[in-house]
Amino acid sequence: MLRAIGLMSGTSADGIDAALIETDGEHVASTGASLTLPMPAGLRERILSVMADPVRAEHDGLADLEARITEAHEEAVRALLIEARLSVSEIDVVGFHGQTVIHRPQRRFTRQLGDGAALARALGITVVNHFRHADVAAGGQGAPLVPLFHAALAEGLARPLAVLNLGGVGNVTWLGEDGAMLAFDTGPGNALIDDWVRAHGAGSFDVDGLIALAGQVDQAALDRLLDNPYFARVPPKSLDRHDFSAAGLRGLSLEDGAATLAEFTVESVARARAHFPHPATRWLVCGGGRHNPALMRELQIALNVPVEPVDAVGWQGDALEAQAFGFLAVRSLRGLPLSLPSTTGVPEPMPGGVVHPPA
Repeated sequence: MLRAIGLMSGTSADGIDAALIETDGEHVASTGASLTLPMPAGLRERILSVMADPVRAEHDGLADLEARITEAHEEAVRALLIEARLSVSEIDVVGFHGQTVIHRPQRRFTRQLGDGAALARALGITVVNHFRHADVAAGGQGAPLVPLFHAALAEGLARPLAVLNLGGVGNVTWLGEDGAMLAFDTGPGNALIDDWVRAHGAGSFDVDGLIALAGQVDQAALDRLLDNPYFARVPPKSLDRHDFSAAGLRGLSLEDGAATLAEFTVESVARARAHFPHPATRWLVCGGGRHNPALMRELQIALNVPVEPVDAVGWQGDALEAQAFGFLAVRSLRGLPLSLPSTTGVPEPMPGGVVHPPA
């Protein structure tokens, strides 16, 4: 077993998650300390600005932004080591996802900012990054990459089981009997809601879903949002943060817009069930969306089976994605696949990641 630190900054760019995990890349021996280091406000705004400009996100050098993102991840690792009372020498590898600024797998292109070699030198620890590139280059969607970790955690749980991640974009892992697995992005998670709230000067996100709970769903606007060919596409499939827009909600109040976007997320998840080989008898929810009572309440109604936060089965919901990239870093070191035809559409089980020794 190796001791790894996983790092994740999602499409909301609101913070860097760092988490410890001990694993051989196939089984999880233990998980440990975790933390979220808030993204400095100025750095977050720079990241979001790049994300909103696809031409710049794809073609600009962005060296200074990448260096600052790398430094912020170094700070997260050092803070985690202090919290866990561990030294650098006690860590075998760091899984460094980096910050996605554009994801266009249909053109075999994805970009995550983060300098793995610089982070390895700064920490004195082997770093693995560029987890998505080999998959995308081979024709896969490059996302989601967490399903193999979900499967490792779910050993012993009854199936068919769905694990739903509600980050900026939603994605689901369906786990069936005998190792059967399917994964894909469901649609928007929190990103559109966050953008709506920020655009109205009401903060950076809908705390506890209170804004959405105070509003009413605009059915006409919701129907327009759902009239998108993505939902009928056969998975595996994936999304970029900006593949959907809230432009059609102009004129709605803050509260009604938030309620409509929350319902859009819920309906996107409900429509995902049509692609499952067999209905899931239980849904476990991770990511920031599980803290939103408006989303969780409506998911329970829409799915009509038990819907619970992953914490209910002892998983660390706020650390799960970071743990996953520690897990994948160990798989990368061992040459094991990070993605499968049923999770990203890649032609064959695909190893990946770029390894950066500390020297």
